[in-house]
Amino acid sequence: MKQNKKLKLVLLSILGLVLFFGIWECSVRFGLVSERTLCAPSTALETLFTKMVEKKPDGATIPVHFLASIKLSLSGFLLAIVIGIPLGLFMGYYKVLDSLFTPLFEIIRPIPPIAWIPIIILTMGIGFNAKVFIIFVSAFVPCVVNSYLGIKLTNQTLINVAKTFGASRWQVFTKVCIPSSMNMVFTGIRISLGNSWSTLVAAEMLASTQGLGYMIQIGRSLSRPEIIIVGMAVIGVTGAIMSGLLSLCEKKVAPWRYK
Repeated sequence: MKQNKKLKLVLLSILGLVLFFGIWECSVRFGLVSERTLCAPSTALETLFTKMVEKKPDGATIPVHFLASIKLSLSGFLLAIVIGIPLGLFMGYYKVLDSLFTPLFEIIRPIPPIAWIPIIILTMGIGFNAKVFIIFVSAFVPCVVNSYLGIKLTNQTLINVAKTFGASRWQVFTKVCIPSSMNMVFTGIRISLGNSWSTLVAAEMLASTQGLGYMIQIGRSLSRPEIIIVGMAVIGVTGAIMSGLLSLCEKKVAPWRYK
């Protein structure tokens, strides 16, 4: 029964995609939408295969753009995880750190990552580090906030039981609070992953010559919707694959959530 249900859900997902792209294709082919503003999916697919080996009009192939973007995105994303998650966990557990950093985060959190671009240009220039920092900012805040909330939402009964059995404060933190917070931690990582890709285009506006965001910008300036859609599609598919890998990692780190 469960297998049949899963099969039905998979078929429904496939049907949804077929309907979406079918309606899109028909809308362009029958002239309901101008090809100058939106190309057909078949045209975008053809452009994708062409751009695998063709450098025109943006000066690089899809693999070159992809490698430049994945390096940029992962650098900022992984840096945000390494710094943001431990900071959020410690802030949630230690009141001194909570009082020290929370007011600062309440000020920083509403600022959109794109708003940092002018000050980053002035302080860091327009090189690789500047682009990484923009992505880092977008991914850093969700990691900190969700890790912090994960600790704060730990069941107090579990903490009291651990203390009753003689657990030290550090043992309560590592054996009770951190495992309990994994749900929120991975939620923060997932949000950060989405943010890192969503700010990629803005980051690559800083005098880039390669990258998917750069390719999209060139497509816009040349009024080539097929180039724009191919860049968007590669970003979307890559993000979906990375999200799937993140889910597999979550099952390994926190298997009790899937039992």
